[in-house]
This record gives sequence, structure tokens and C-alpha cells, in this order.
Amino acid sequence: QVQLVESGGGLVQAGGSLRLSCAVSGSIFSTTDMGWYRQAPGKRREFVARISSSGFKLHDASVKGRFTISRDNAVNTVYLQMNSLKPEDTAVYYCNQIPNSANWGQGTQVTVSS
Repeated sequence: QVQLVESGGGLVQAGGSLRLSCAVSGSIFSTTDMGWYRQAPGKRREFVARISSSGFKLHDASVKGRFTISRDNAVNTVYLQMNSLKPEDTAVYYCNQIPNSANWGQGTQVTVSS
């Protein structure tokens, strides 16, 4: 059973940066596509970015050019570098394998102040 532990969130001013990490266990990480998602208060969880096992990246239009997903197969970790943060990026951020496991992690809170 896959286990996902997100970290790196916090409070930052608009225009600032954060780097999120997601440690993965219980799966063959190097052969698994991974994704980042977020859920703002009162809204549904939405896709942010994904990276294939071979390193192909796809970012949602709302974050393209500001966020970058990456992975390190040596330490079973996927990252999300977030630059030029905006207040509308405020949300709880989650990672998951693709296709998604039903066992989501606790997420990490990102709050961007204006």
C-alpha cells in the first residue's frame, strides 16, 4: 500500500517561493507516474502538475511558467518548486501516484498573503 508524506508548505508573501516535497513508500517509485494536486477552501481538489517515470512533465495552465515538478528516484521523492506565488495559489497541496491511490496523504498547507 502506497504511503505519501507531503512537506514544505508554509506562509509566504505574494511573489515568494516555496519548494514542496513528497516522500513515497510502498510502491515501485521509479516506474510510477506522479502528480501534484491542490484543494482550496470550499473547492474541489484540482490537478497541478504531473511527471512520468521517464521525466516527461505536464503543468496546468494556471501554474505553467511559475511551478516546476521534478523527481529524484534515488530517494523516492517528488518535488514541486513554486515561484511567483499568488494569493489564489493558497490551498492544501497533495501528491499522489497516477493512476491515483485511494490512500491520499495529509497534504501540506500553502498560504500566500497579498
